[in-house]
Amino acid sequence: MPTVDALAERLESYLAPEKINRIKRAYYFAEQAHYGQKRASNEPYIIHPLAVANILARMHMDHQSLMAAMLHDVLEDTPMTREAMAVQFGDGVASLVDGVSKLTHLEFEDKRHEMAENFQKMAMAMAKDLRVILVKLADRLHNMRTLAPLKQEKKKRIAQETLDIYAPIAQRLGINDIRIELENLAFAALYPMRARRISSAITKARGNRKEIVEQVETALAKRMTEFSIDGVTVYGREKHLYGIYQKMKEQHKSFRDIMDVYAFRIVTDSVEDCYKALGAVHSLFKPVFKRFKDYIAVPKVNGYQSIHTTVIGFNGIHIEVQIRTRDMDAMANNGIAAHWLYKENDSENPTPAQARARRWINSLLEIQQQANSSIEFIEHVKVDLFPDEIYVFTPKGRIMELPRGATPVDFAYAVHTDVGNSCVGCLVNRKYWPLSQPLESGDSVKIITTKTARPNTAWLNFVVTGKAKSAIRHYLKSVHKEESEDIGRKLLVKALQQFGLSMERVTGAQWDQLLQDLELPSMEVLYQDIGLGTRLGYVVAKRLAQQLDHRAPDGTDQKASPVALKGTEKLILNYARCCSPIPGDPIVGIITKGKGLVIHRENCNNIAEFRGDHQRCVHLEWDDDMGGDFHADLRIIVHSQRGVLANVASTIAHGGSNIETVNMEDKDAVVSQIQVSVNVTNRKHLAQVMRRLRRLQEVVRVYRISR
Repeated sequence: MPTVDALAERLESYLAPEKINRIKRAYYFAEQAHYGQKRASNEPYIIHPLAVANILARMHMDHQSLMAAMLHDVLEDTPMTREAMAVQFGDGVASLVDGVSKLTHLEFEDKRHEMAENFQKMAMAMAKDLRVILVKLADRLHNMRTLAPLKQEKKKRIAQETLDIYAPIAQRLGINDIRIELENLAFAALYPMRARRISSAITKARGNRKEIVEQVETALAKRMTEFSIDGVTVYGREKHLYGIYQKMKEQHKSFRDIMDVYAFRIVTDSVEDCYKALGAVHSLFKPVFKRFKDYIAVPKVNGYQSIHTTVIGFNGIHIEVQIRTRDMDAMANNGIAAHWLYKENDSENPTPAQARARRWINSLLEIQQQANSSIEFIEHVKVDLFPDEIYVFTPKGRIMELPRGATPVDFAYAVHTDVGNSCVGCLVNRKYWPLSQPLESGDSVKIITTKTARPNTAWLNFVVTGKAKSAIRHYLKSVHKEESEDIGRKLLVKALQQFGLSMERVTGAQWDQLLQDLELPSMEVLYQDIGLGTRLGYVVAKRLAQQLDHRAPDGTDQKASPVALKGTEKLILNYARCCSPIPGDPIVGIITKGKGLVIHRENCNNIAEFRGDHQRCVHLEWDDDMGGDFHADLRIIVHSQRGVLANVASTIAHGGSNIETVNMEDKDAVVSQIQVSVNVTNRKHLAQVMRRLRRLQEVVRVYRISR
């Protein structure tokens, strides 16, 4: 059983005696606070915080982190408050403990919501102090090591959470040793039989592989000497349990196929020696085409640096070789915790790894601010935790890391949220590129923006980064809210006119009384309800007129002015597909619950039953500055001849219009009919397109149709 004295002895190698004494004081305080408490294994509870501190000590963490490890469950499991802890041990330690502590004072719908809320709280604490996540990872690692006494259901839930969140975080922060152990322990808990079988197969294969591993190690070490590379360590490395399982599953390979690939690591004293070693390896064994990556020149997003190459060794076996310096090796194993010497001004002078970690955590905060709930937040975070990276370049040559499958829209949001929101197109390698097409490593990307642009709902179908998804959703919801308020206010003004009232004639007290009667918190919510069609403006106006004991004068309906549409309300307005109204058409709006205002042409046959309904039928007009694309349906009668469809399509394109859909059928041996849906800006634009079509010799007749 570990003891605090054994821990203190280990800490003497890198901490001052007064700091070790403070850690021991935290231990004795925690021992007293947890007195009488037992773990599921029936051991004294203090065993757990001491084990967490030992894990952090192996990472050479600072004294405050170790004190927080000793105290990390005190706020959850004892009456101790954060304020009292700050008085006893300082605000730094209290903040760390509070960041790791769960939200025990709230009730949750289920475990999923509880986990999401707790992770959201921890993410905010991580933004202030990176050590929060290191303490939490050490806490989770010891909990995973001691899962055995728990019930199967709880064991699997904790293991799944570990694979979904904590192991990927460890990977993102470059803490490879903890990540591998977390994955192996979680795999064994979720799939015990599979883990046992693969583990047994590894043990059996190890004996058969020993001779080949020794042979390759000797050959590599000899070649390093021949190339005058001193101080090199060469050793075979074994794939970890979960990594083997994942490769078998993803690549649909058998265990033998995976184990037929041998892995070696070469650790040198300098970067220069790494490249010398690469030359030595390639001179000894033939490299495999497209299996080379230089993460020294272009580090991974978590700061990982190494050269990866795959070569064909003795008897045709594949050998994966990693080449890195000793510092890079320490970084690969311990990530942001490597050589952690915490100082008060650490935030001003972070290491490159810590700076990268902070940038990632800041992006988490941005996602958190834009998410509607903790569940949505954690789903976005999960996307960002599993990046198979690509590296692309800005026009100025700056390298950007993105997940594989990322599109130009993801790139735009990675640069800045405002760039993403105003994106209209892009150039990739100086060529126009579809916004939905994934990028590849090495691409140079330039985003084209305009001030009038806005995110498109369709982008959510192809963006892959959590930041892009949350930013698009946040923007669309905020704009949706603003536009529904705007159109709702207009509809209420219109409805009040029908009763001879105006907004100005109603006092603040009268509005407050109406809101109270309708059980609404504010006028903004009332406008939104009307704009979205969940509440009728006519009914609200009528209720207000009754409240004021006001009767509409005769003929008021005829004097009410139509509602003007500016074109910015496209997110909340629905344009009827039956008649496809475009700016310039006489129009009316039909209020439909859940759909808001549906815009029809005045002569549309589908609205005959609503024309006399003052509650649901609203007279509208287009604003003079109405903009945007609208679609119109045309029927074109043409002489049947070769190339006629191509001529029609070319004429429409030269008229500044795009074709959405097209359908052609023969009416007889002489005449064919083309039905086409085109994008136009207004009625004048449509007339220009139709005139161009009528000039074609093969066109007999062109006219607009309703569906």
